[in-house]
Amino acid sequence: MKRHIVFVHGYSVTSLDTYGQLPERLAAEAAFKKFQISISDLYLGSYISFNDDVTLDDLSRAFELACRNQLLTDDLKTFVCITHSTGGPLIRNWLRLYYSKSPETCPMSHLIMLAPPNHGSALAQLGKGRLSRIRSWIDSVETGQKVLDWLELGSSEAWRLNTDWIRNGARFTANNVFQFVITGQDIDRKFYDHLNSYTGEVGSDGVVRVASANLNSRLIRLQQQAGGDLQIISIETAPSSPLRIVSQVSHSNKNMGIMRSIAAAPGKTRGKETMDALFECLAVENNKDYSNVIKKFSIETEIVQSQSRLETETTLARSRLHIHDRHCQLIFQLIDSDGKQLTDYDLLLTNETNDPDGLPSGFFTDRQCNTNKSTLTYYLNYDVITGCPEVIAPSGEILRAAIKGIQALGLIIKARPNAGPVLFREARFAASPEFLNAALHANACTMINIQLERSLNSQLFTIEKAAEANRKTDFKKRGK
Repeated sequence: MKRHIVFVHGYSVTSLDTYGQLPERLAAEAAFKKFQISISDLYLGSYISFNDDVTLDDLSRAFELACRNQLLTDDLKTFVCITHSTGGPLIRNWLRLYYSKSPETCPMSHLIMLAPPNHGSALAQLGKGRLSRIRSWIDSVETGQKVLDWLELGSSEAWRLNTDWIRNGARFTANNVFQFVITGQDIDRKFYDHLNSYTGEVGSDGVVRVASANLNSRLIRLQQQAGGDLQIISIETAPSSPLRIVSQVSHSNKNMGIMRSIAAAPGKTRGKETMDALFECLAVENNKDYSNVIKKFSIETEIVQSQSRLETETTLARSRLHIHDRHCQLIFQLIDSDGKQLTDYDLLLTNETNDPDGLPSGFFTDRQCNTNKSTLTYYLNYDVITGCPEVIAPSGEILRAAIKGIQALGLIIKARPNAGPVLFREARFAASPEFLNAALHANACTMINIQLERSLNSQLFTIEKAAEANRKTDFKKRGK
């Protein structure tokens, strides 16, 4: 089985050394996996992401030019792309820009993404000074601000790309353009930043959350009705794609990084699980194979998460236990009835009795508002909010008692202004099991667009008969 492979690195990389020994390992192990892949069949991509003027669209267009001018020839018409980190969204964006209308013409057959921030990363919102300190993500002193803007949780560009995938992604699969996600959920605690808890966040690899990497997302649209209640307008689901969580890998660095930690020699333990998953992806030739990998990865991911539920961190000073619960992510986008984005509101989740105080303790892990305030991201402990059994320590003691969880999910939204000539009335979505099952998925992200009715005070504009009007009446405070 012949494959030509192009590697595409992540954000703010300045050297081809970033690929580590992965290309050599791939070539060395190919024969054992019945692939015809030699070093001459491997291509290393490099691009500039650390310039503040460069956008992800620029990089996607530049990749198209590089493919035409430097890669594709009469002898090389198709290729596989293996990406790390931001390289994943970059190539997905390239697909959207150039092949969404004609996927059958796409020269790429497989997109295998290692730890891709498909829905962004919580770290992207940090200031340049703080971000440059986190060596597990970037190794240069500069940052590309426009690429960072894309990588913010809930950015408009990421929302557009993932909406397009939900609605049109099946066309790529139907035309044998296959996409895969392989990611870790472990923390390299040597690189933990004590001033930034995101680098040790449960359900992530220290940079990218599993839920943000996963392509199996949903888009839910809610609309406020005349009485104030919210109603589901549509639920759209992305086409099924493989997600494989591999054990004991973090985002980057030589010790645990999903790419950099792979040893060159075939069969070596370091990187074996990732390499096996890569070759599973490379072996896919049709939609039946693709479906089989989806099922296989799902089973293997479940095993990995079950076996790594409890982590023991041992240092010279002490030993600590970490519970690794599965998480999910909700990205809310609020607009008014004119389609304008709302930025000032409170959004509460409720349980089956529509009580915002009735959710189990520990269900809420993080909240982050986009810097332009257009979206709000909630990162939730899926196992806690939906219920989970007790967690027992190696000593036999109960580390955490069983949690019942909730049976239904609802919303309360209080947008501002809530008084005056133009106002928003409180919006409620009565808790239901259907909404719970639609919105919350382990290891996945759901985008929720909510349209609130822009209400006008009856005193905003009045018309009176001239003969009856008191022309000395001051109406500057009317409607307040």
